[in-house]
Amino acid sequence: MRTKTLKKNKINVVTLGCSKNVYDSEVLMGQLKASGKDVAYEEEGNIVVINTCGFINNAKEESVNTILDYVQRKEEGSVDKVFVTGCLSERYKPDLEKEIPDVDQYFGTSDLPILLKALGADYRHELIGERLTTTPKNYAYLKIAEGCDRPCSFCAIPLMRGKHKSTPIEDLVTEAKKLAEKGVQELILIAQDLTYYGLDLYKKRNLAELLKELVKVEGIEWIRLHYAFPTGFPMDVLEVMNNEPKVCNYLDIPLQHISDSILKSMRRGTTQAKTTRLLKEFRAAVPNMTIRTTLIVGYPGETEEDFQTLKDWVQEMRFERLGCFTYSHEENTHAYNLEDNVPEEVKQARATEIMDIQSQISWELNQEKIGETFRCMIDRKEGNYFVGRTEFDSPDVDNEVLIDATQFYLKTGEFVDIKIIDAADFDLYGEPVKQ
Repeated sequence: MRTKTLKKNKINVVTLGCSKNVYDSEVLMGQLKASGKDVAYEEEGNIVVINTCGFINNAKEESVNTILDYVQRKEEGSVDKVFVTGCLSERYKPDLEKEIPDVDQYFGTSDLPILLKALGADYRHELIGERLTTTPKNYAYLKIAEGCDRPCSFCAIPLMRGKHKSTPIEDLVTEAKKLAEKGVQELILIAQDLTYYGLDLYKKRNLAELLKELVKVEGIEWIRLHYAFPTGFPMDVLEVMNNEPKVCNYLDIPLQHISDSILKSMRRGTTQAKTTRLLKEFRAAVPNMTIRTTLIVGYPGETEEDFQTLKDWVQEMRFERLGCFTYSHEENTHAYNLEDNVPEEVKQARATEIMDIQSQISWELNQEKIGETFRCMIDRKEGNYFVGRTEFDSPDVDNEVLIDATQFYLKTGEFVDIKIIDAADFDLYGEPVKQ
Protein backbone atom coordinates (compact mmCIF):
# COMPACT_ATOMS: atom_id res chain seq x y z
CA MET A 1 0.00 0.00 0.00
CA ARG A 2 2.83 2.40 0.96
CA THR A 3 4.70 1.83 -2.30
CA LYS A 4 1.53 2.61 -4.26
CA THR A 5 1.20 5.97 -2.47
CA LEU A 6 4.87 6.79 -3.05
CA LYS A 7 4.55 6.22 -6.79
CA LYS A 8 2.04 9.06 -6.96
CA ASN A 9 4.22 11.32 -4.83
CA LYS A 10 6.76 13.88 -5.99
CA ILE A 11 10.19 13.73 -4.35
CA ASN A 12 11.79 17.15 -3.95
CA VAL A 13 15.60 17.04 -3.59
CA VAL A 14 17.02 20.14 -1.88
CA THR A 15 20.81 20.54 -2.17
CA LEU A 16 23.00 22.64 0.09
CA GLY A 17 26.77 23.14 0.04
CA CYS A 18 29.42 22.36 -2.54
CA SER A 19 29.60 20.88 -6.04
CA LYS A 20 30.24 17.42 -4.52
CA ASN A 21 26.77 17.62 -2.97
CA VAL A 22 25.26 18.75 -6.29
CA TYR A 23 26.80 15.66 -7.89
CA ASP A 24 25.51 13.34 -5.13
CA SER A 25 21.98 14.76 -5.48
CA GLU A 26 22.13 14.21 -9.25
CA VAL A 27 23.11 10.55 -8.71
CA LEU A 28 20.28 10.14 -6.18
CA MET A 29 17.75 11.63 -8.63
CA GLY A 30 19.05 9.45 -11.47
CA GLN A 31 18.48 6.36 -9.34
CA LEU A 32 15.01 7.54 -8.30
CA LYS A 33 13.99 8.28 -11.88
CA ALA A 34 15.23 4.82 -12.98
CA SER A 35 12.83 3.36 -10.40
CA GLY A 36 9.95 5.30 -11.92
CA LYS A 37 9.77 7.98 -9.25
CA ASP A 38 8.54 11.51 -9.88
CA VAL A 39 11.55 13.66 -8.97
CA ALA A 40 11.87 17.43 -8.66
CA TYR A 41 14.96 19.52 -7.99
CA GLU A 42 14.24 22.22 -5.44
CA GLU A 43 10.59 22.47 -6.46
CA GLU A 44 7.45 21.69 -4.51
CA GLY A 45 7.03 18.04 -3.61
CA ASN A 46 5.30 16.27 -0.74
CA ILE A 47 8.38 14.13 0.01
CA VAL A 48 11.53 16.12 0.71
CA VAL A 49 15.15 14.94 0.74
CA ILE A 50 17.58 17.55 2.10
CA ASN A 51 21.21 16.97 1.12
CA THR A 52 23.05 18.91 3.82
CA CYS A 53 26.46 20.51 4.23
CA GLY A 54 28.39 20.29 7.52
CA PHE A 55 31.67 21.93 6.55
CA ILE A 56 31.79 25.22 8.49
CA ASN A 57 29.49 27.11 10.87
CA ASN A 58 27.57 29.11 8.24
CA ALA A 59 26.90 25.99 6.18
CA LYS A 60 25.78 24.02 9.22
CA GLU A 61 23.44 26.83 10.23
CA GLU A 62 21.90 26.97 6.76
CA SER A 63 21.40 23.20 6.78
CA VAL A 64 19.73 23.20 10.22
CA ASN A 65 17.46 26.12 9.24
CA THR A 66 16.43 24.33 6.04
CA ILE A 67 15.60 21.15 7.99
CA LEU A 68 13.54 23.16 10.50
CA ASP A 69 11.72 24.94 7.67
CA TYR A 70 10.63 21.65 6.07
CA VAL A 71 9.73 20.10 9.44
CA GLN A 72 7.45 23.14 9.97
CA ARG A 73 5.86 22.52 6.57
CA LYS A 74 5.35 18.89 7.55
CA GLU A 75 3.54 20.03 10.71
CA GLU A 76 1.38 22.35 8.60
CA GLY A 77 0.52 19.47 6.27
CA SER A 78 2.06 20.75 3.00
CA VAL A 79 4.82 18.12 3.20
CA ASP A 80 4.28 14.46 4.13
CA LYS A 81 7.82 13.23 4.76
CA VAL A 82 11.24 14.79 5.39
CA PHE A 83 14.48 12.84 4.93
CA VAL A 84 17.92 14.27 5.65
CA THR A 85 21.18 13.09 4.11
CA GLY A 86 24.68 14.46 3.41
CA CYS A 87 27.57 15.74 5.47
CA LEU A 88 25.73 17.34 8.39
CA SER A 89 23.72 14.16 8.84
CA GLU A 90 26.85 12.00 8.63
CA ARG A 91 28.64 14.09 11.23
CA TYR A 92 25.87 14.87 13.73
CA LYS A 93 23.26 12.15 13.22
CA PRO A 94 22.73 11.28 16.94
CA ASP A 95 22.45 14.97 17.88
CA LEU A 96 20.07 15.72 15.02
CA GLU A 97 17.84 12.75 15.86
CA LYS A 98 17.59 14.07 19.40
CA GLU A 99 17.19 17.78 18.55
CA ILE A 100 14.93 17.49 15.46
CA PRO A 101 13.05 14.19 15.95
CA ASP A 102 10.26 15.09 13.49
CA VAL A 103 12.52 14.26 10.53
CA ASP A 104 11.42 10.83 9.24
CA GLN A 105 14.96 9.49 8.86
CA TYR A 106 18.60 10.62 8.77
CA PHE A 107 21.20 9.14 6.41
CA GLY A 108 24.98 9.48 6.09
CA THR A 109 27.08 10.25 3.01
CA SER A 110 27.48 6.58 2.05
CA ASP A 111 23.89 5.49 2.75
CA LEU A 112 22.48 5.91 -0.77
CA PRO A 113 21.08 2.35 -1.09
CA ILE A 114 19.32 2.65 2.30
CA LEU A 115 17.96 6.11 1.45
CA LEU A 116 16.61 4.80 -1.85
CA LYS A 117 14.92 1.93 -0.04
CA ALA A 118 13.23 4.39 2.33
CA LEU A 119 11.95 6.24 -0.76
CA GLY A 120 10.58 3.00 -2.23
CA ALA A 121 13.32 2.64 -4.85
CA ASP A 122 16.05 0.08 -5.49
CA TYR A 123 19.74 0.93 -5.83
CA ARG A 124 20.90 -0.20 -9.28
CA HIS A 125 24.62 -0.86 -9.72
CA GLU A 126 24.35 -0.89 -13.49
CA LEU A 127 23.46 2.82 -13.58
CA ILE A 128 27.08 4.00 -13.79
CA GLY A 129 27.09 7.57 -15.01
CA GLU A 130 23.29 7.90 -14.99
CA ARG A 131 22.44 11.20 -13.36
CA LEU A 132 19.68 13.77 -13.52
CA THR A 133 21.92 16.80 -14.08
CA THR A 134 20.82 20.06 -12.48
CA THR A 135 23.48 22.39 -13.89
CA PRO A 136 22.88 24.23 -17.20
CA LYS A 137 22.94 21.69 -20.04
CA ASN A 138 26.38 22.75 -21.33
CA TYR A 139 28.44 21.80 -18.25
CA ALA A 140 28.42 19.15 -15.54
CA TYR A 141 30.50 18.12 -12.54
CA LEU A 142 32.40 14.85 -12.71
CA LYS A 143 33.37 13.54 -9.28
CA ILE A 144 36.51 11.46 -9.75
CA ALA A 145 37.09 10.46 -6.11
CA GLU A 146 35.41 10.49 -2.73
CA GLY A 147 36.90 11.25 0.69
CA CYS A 148 40.33 12.50 1.70
CA ASP A 149 43.49 11.13 3.31
CA ARG A 150 45.06 14.52 4.09
CA PRO A 151 45.58 15.42 7.77
CA CYS A 152 44.74 19.18 7.56
CA SER A 153 44.11 20.40 11.09
CA PHE A 154 41.10 22.64 10.33
CA CYS A 155 39.14 20.28 8.08
CA ALA A 156 36.27 17.99 9.04
CA ILE A 157 35.80 16.48 5.56
CA PRO A 158 37.53 13.15 6.37
CA LEU A 159 35.07 12.80 9.30
CA MET A 160 32.14 13.19 6.92
CA ARG A 161 33.42 11.68 3.68
CA GLY A 162 35.87 9.04 4.87
CA LYS A 163 39.15 7.94 3.29
CA HIS A 164 40.14 8.76 -0.29
CA LYS A 165 38.57 6.42 -2.83
CA SER A 166 39.21 6.90 -6.57
CA THR A 167 36.64 6.00 -9.21
CA PRO A 168 38.13 3.78 -11.97
CA ILE A 169 39.08 5.53 -15.21
CA GLU A 170 36.77 3.33 -17.32
CA ASP A 171 33.74 4.26 -15.16
CA LEU A 172 34.53 7.97 -15.47
CA VAL A 173 34.92 7.69 -19.25
CA THR A 174 31.53 5.91 -19.42
CA GLU A 175 29.98 8.70 -17.36
CA ALA A 176 31.62 11.39 -19.52
CA LYS A 177 30.24 9.75 -22.69
CA LYS A 178 26.72 9.70 -21.25
CA LEU A 179 27.00 13.36 -20.29
CA ALA A 180 28.29 14.26 -23.77
CA GLU A 181 25.30 12.45 -25.32
CA LYS A 182 23.04 14.79 -23.30
CA GLY A 183 24.79 17.86 -24.72
CA VAL A 184 27.33 18.49 -21.97
CA GLN A 185 30.44 20.15 -23.45
CA GLU A 186 32.36 21.04 -20.29
CA LEU A 187 33.41 18.63 -17.54
CA ILE A 188 34.40 20.12 -14.21
CA LEU A 189 36.50 17.50 -12.42
CA ILE A 190 35.93 17.58 -8.66
CA ALA A 191 37.16 15.66 -5.62
CA GLN A 192 38.31 16.53 -2.13
CA ASP A 193 41.81 16.14 -3.58
CA LEU A 194 42.39 15.69 -7.33
CA THR A 195 46.14 15.22 -6.93
CA TYR A 196 45.67 12.01 -4.94
CA TYR A 197 43.64 10.46 -7.76
CA GLY A 198 44.63 6.89 -8.58
CA LEU A 199 46.99 6.18 -5.67
CA ASP A 200 44.57 3.68 -4.15
CA LEU A 201 43.64 1.95 -7.44
CA TYR A 202 46.77 2.22 -9.58
CA LYS A 203 49.47 2.70 -6.90
CA LYS A 204 50.46 6.00 -8.53
CA ARG A 205 49.03 9.49 -9.04
CA ASN A 206 47.04 8.97 -12.22
CA LEU A 207 45.25 12.24 -12.95
CA ALA A 208 47.25 12.77 -16.17
CA GLU A 209 46.19 9.33 -17.50
CA LEU A 210 42.56 10.07 -16.67
CA LEU A 211 42.74 13.37 -18.58
CA LYS A 212 44.26 11.62 -21.61
CA GLU A 213 41.26 9.28 -21.71
CA LEU A 214 38.64 11.97 -21.11
CA VAL A 215 39.89 14.19 -23.96
CA LYS A 216 39.02 11.35 -26.35
CA VAL A 217 35.31 11.65 -25.49
CA GLU A 218 33.52 13.13 -28.49
CA GLY A 219 31.47 16.21 -27.70
CA ILE A 220 33.49 17.26 -24.66
CA GLU A 221 35.26 20.56 -25.43
CA TRP A 222 36.51 21.76 -22.04
CA ILE A 223 37.84 19.83 -19.04
CA ARG A 224 38.43 21.90 -15.91
CA LEU A 225 40.34 20.93 -12.74
CA HIS A 226 38.98 21.80 -9.31
CA TYR A 227 40.46 21.26 -5.84
CA ALA A 228 44.04 20.14 -6.25
CA PHE A 229 46.39 19.87 -3.27
CA PRO A 230 49.85 21.50 -3.41
CA THR A 231 51.83 18.69 -1.76
CA GLY A 232 52.77 15.94 -4.22
CA PHE A 233 51.13 17.63 -7.20
CA PRO A 234 51.65 15.35 -10.27
CA MET A 235 53.58 17.61 -12.66
CA ASP A 236 52.76 15.41 -15.69
CA VAL A 237 49.27 16.98 -15.50
CA LEU A 238 50.81 20.26 -16.72
CA GLU A 239 52.19 18.49 -19.79
CA VAL A 240 48.70 17.23 -20.65
CA MET A 241 47.30 20.71 -20.05
CA ASN A 242 49.82 22.13 -22.52
CA ASN A 243 49.34 19.45 -25.16
CA GLU A 244 45.59 18.92 -25.03
CA PRO A 245 43.44 21.91 -26.12
CA LYS A 246 40.42 20.39 -24.34
CA VAL A 247 42.08 20.64 -20.91
CA CYS A 248 41.50 24.22 -19.77
CA ASN A 249 44.56 26.21 -18.71
CA TYR A 250 42.96 26.51 -15.29
CA LEU A 251 43.69 25.04 -11.88
CA ASP A 252 41.81 25.45 -8.61
CA ILE A 253 44.37 24.80 -5.86
CA PRO A 254 43.30 25.85 -2.34
CA LEU A 255 46.50 26.97 -0.56
CA GLN A 256 44.85 28.19 2.70
CA HIS A 257 47.77 30.27 4.05
CA ILE A 258 51.44 31.06 3.47
CA SER A 259 53.00 31.89 6.86
CA ASP A 260 55.29 28.96 7.72
CA SER A 261 54.12 28.77 11.34
CA ILE A 262 50.45 28.70 10.30
CA LEU A 263 51.10 26.15 7.53
CA LYS A 264 52.86 23.93 10.07
CA SER A 265 49.98 24.19 12.55
CA MET A 266 47.51 23.53 9.71
CA ARG A 267 49.48 20.35 8.90
CA ARG A 268 49.70 21.24 5.24
CA GLY A 269 53.05 19.55 4.68
CA THR A 270 54.56 22.53 2.87
CA THR A 271 56.26 25.92 3.38
CA GLN A 272 56.09 29.37 1.85
CA ALA A 273 59.25 28.70 -0.17
CA LYS A 274 57.98 25.34 -1.52
CA THR A 275 54.54 26.74 -2.39
CA THR A 276 55.96 29.79 -4.15
CA ARG A 277 58.37 27.57 -6.10
CA LEU A 278 55.49 25.26 -7.14
CA LEU A 279 53.42 28.18 -8.45
CA LYS A 280 56.39 29.49 -10.42
CA GLU A 281 56.82 26.00 -11.92
CA PHE A 282 53.13 26.03 -12.90
CA ARG A 283 53.49 29.38 -14.65
CA ALA A 284 56.71 28.33 -16.40
CA ALA A 285 55.14 25.08 -17.65
CA VAL A 286 51.80 26.65 -18.72
CA PRO A 287 52.48 30.37 -19.23
CA ASN A 288 48.85 31.45 -19.67
CA MET A 289 47.46 29.31 -16.83
CA THR A 290 44.80 30.81 -14.57
CA ILE A 291 45.28 29.81 -10.94
CA ARG A 292 42.38 30.01 -8.50
CA THR A 293 43.08 29.62 -4.80
CA THR A 294 41.27 29.96 -1.48
CA LEU A 295 42.69 31.24 1.79
CA ILE A 296 41.70 31.03 5.45
CA VAL A 297 42.23 33.99 7.79
CA GLY A 298 41.81 34.05 11.56
CA TYR A 299 43.26 30.58 12.16
CA PRO A 300 44.19 30.03 15.86
CA GLY A 301 47.38 31.90 16.67
CA GLU A 302 47.39 33.96 13.44
CA THR A 303 49.30 37.11 14.42
CA GLU A 304 49.39 40.47 12.69
CA GLU A 305 52.79 39.43 11.38
CA ASP A 306 51.36 36.18 9.91
CA PHE A 307 48.57 38.15 8.29
CA GLN A 308 50.99 40.73 6.88
CA THR A 309 53.04 37.86 5.38
CA LEU A 310 49.86 36.57 3.73
CA LYS A 311 48.90 40.01 2.39
CA ASP A 312 52.37 40.64 0.96
CA TRP A 313 52.35 37.23 -0.69
CA VAL A 314 48.90 37.76 -2.27
CA GLN A 315 50.21 41.04 -3.72
CA GLU A 316 53.34 39.31 -4.99
CA MET A 317 51.66 36.25 -6.57
CA ARG A 318 48.83 38.15 -8.29
CA PHE A 319 46.43 35.22 -8.48
CA GLU A 320 43.92 35.49 -11.30
CA ARG A 321 41.17 34.18 -9.00
CA LEU A 322 41.04 34.09 -5.20
CA GLY A 323 38.47 33.50 -2.46
CA CYS A 324 38.89 34.05 1.27
CA PHE A 325 37.15 32.40 4.24
CA THR A 326 37.27 33.10 7.95
CA TYR A 327 38.41 30.20 10.14
CA SER A 328 35.64 28.03 11.60
CA HIS A 329 36.42 26.12 14.84
CA GLU A 330 35.23 22.58 14.10
CA GLU A 331 34.74 19.81 16.67
CA ASN A 332 36.88 16.67 16.35
CA THR A 333 39.43 18.36 14.11
CA HIS A 334 43.07 18.65 15.16
CA ALA A 335 42.82 22.46 15.37
CA TYR A 336 39.89 22.21 17.78
CA ASN A 337 42.47 21.57 20.51
CA LEU A 338 43.87 25.06 19.88
CA GLU A 339 42.35 28.21 21.30
CA ASP A 340 40.16 29.99 18.75
CA ASN A 341 41.78 33.25 19.80
CA VAL A 342 41.30 35.60 16.83
CA PRO A 343 38.14 37.67 17.50
CA GLU A 344 35.35 37.32 14.91
CA GLU A 345 35.50 41.00 13.93
CA VAL A 346 39.26 40.69 13.30
CA LYS A 347 38.66 37.58 11.14
CA GLN A 348 36.06 39.45 9.10
CA ALA A 349 38.26 42.55 8.73
CA ARG A 350 41.18 40.41 7.55
CA ALA A 351 39.02 38.58 4.99
CA THR A 352 37.73 41.94 3.69
CA GLU A 353 41.28 43.26 3.42
CA ILE A 354 42.44 40.24 1.40
CA MET A 355 39.46 40.52 -0.95
CA ASP A 356 40.07 44.27 -1.41
CA ILE A 357 43.64 43.48 -2.50
CA GLN A 358 42.36 40.75 -4.83
CA SER A 359 39.68 43.01 -6.27
CA GLN A 360 42.36 45.51 -7.34
CA ILE A 361 44.54 42.73 -8.82
CA SER A 362 41.55 41.30 -10.69
CA TRP A 363 40.65 44.77 -12.04
CA GLU A 364 44.20 45.31 -13.31
CA LEU A 365 44.36 41.87 -14.94
CA ASN A 366 40.94 42.42 -16.54
CA GLN A 367 41.99 45.80 -18.01
CA GLU A 368 44.71 43.94 -19.91
CA LYS A 369 42.02 41.82 -21.61
CA ILE A 370 40.31 44.79 -23.29
CA GLY A 371 40.70 44.45 -27.05
CA GLU A 372 41.42 40.71 -26.86
CA THR A 373 39.12 38.03 -28.27
CA PHE A 374 38.22 34.92 -26.27
CA ARG A 375 36.28 31.78 -27.09
CA CYS A 376 33.40 31.91 -24.61
CA MET A 377 30.79 29.41 -23.48
CA ILE A 378 27.38 31.12 -23.20
CA ASP A 379 25.78 29.85 -19.98
CA ARG A 380 22.53 31.80 -19.72
CA LYS A 381 20.59 34.99 -20.39
CA GLU A 382 20.08 37.25 -17.38
CA GLY A 383 18.16 40.52 -17.70
CA ASN A 384 19.59 42.43 -20.66
CA TYR A 385 22.74 40.34 -20.89
CA PHE A 386 23.89 37.01 -22.21
CA VAL A 387 26.34 35.63 -19.64
CA GLY A 388 29.37 33.72 -20.85
CA ARG A 389 32.73 32.44 -19.58
CA THR A 390 36.22 32.05 -20.97
CA GLU A 391 38.23 28.85 -20.43
CA PHE A 392 39.85 30.73 -17.53
CA ASP A 393 36.59 30.97 -15.56
CA SER A 394 34.59 28.40 -13.66
CA PRO A 395 30.80 28.78 -13.17
CA ASP A 396 29.49 30.61 -10.08
CA VAL A 397 32.91 31.53 -8.64
CA ASP A 398 34.86 33.38 -11.36
CA ASN A 399 34.63 36.26 -13.82
CA GLU A 400 31.75 36.40 -16.27
CA VAL A 401 31.60 37.87 -19.74
CA LEU A 402 28.50 40.02 -20.27
CA ILE A 403 27.14 40.61 -23.80
CA ASP A 404 24.36 43.14 -24.42
CA ALA A 405 21.27 41.10 -25.32
CA THR A 406 19.46 44.17 -26.69
CA GLN A 407 22.10 44.35 -29.46
CA PHE A 408 23.14 40.74 -30.03
CA TYR A 409 21.38 37.39 -30.11
CA LEU A 410 23.33 34.38 -28.86
CA LYS A 411 22.33 30.79 -28.13
CA THR A 412 22.93 29.48 -24.64
CA GLY A 413 25.11 26.39 -24.45
CA GLU A 414 27.16 27.39 -27.48
CA PHE A 415 30.73 28.61 -27.96
CA VAL A 416 31.13 32.12 -29.39
CA ASP A 417 34.21 34.28 -30.06
CA ILE A 418 33.81 37.41 -27.95
CA LYS A 419 35.91 40.58 -28.17
CA ILE A 420 36.31 42.30 -24.79
CA ILE A 421 35.34 45.98 -24.98
CA ASP A 422 35.31 46.90 -21.28
CA ALA A 423 36.17 45.39 -17.89
CA ALA A 424 35.35 45.78 -14.19
CA ASP A 425 36.99 44.02 -11.23
CA PHE A 426 35.06 40.76 -11.66
CA ASP A 427 33.16 41.21 -14.95
CA LEU A 428 34.18 41.51 -18.58
CA TYR A 429 31.99 43.15 -21.23
CA GLY A 430 32.18 41.99 -24.81
CA GLU A 431 30.59 41.66 -28.20
CA PRO A 432 30.58 38.74 -30.65
CA VAL A 433 33.16 38.79 -33.40
CA LYS A 434 31.48 38.81 -36.81
CA GLN A 435 32.21 35.58 -38.63
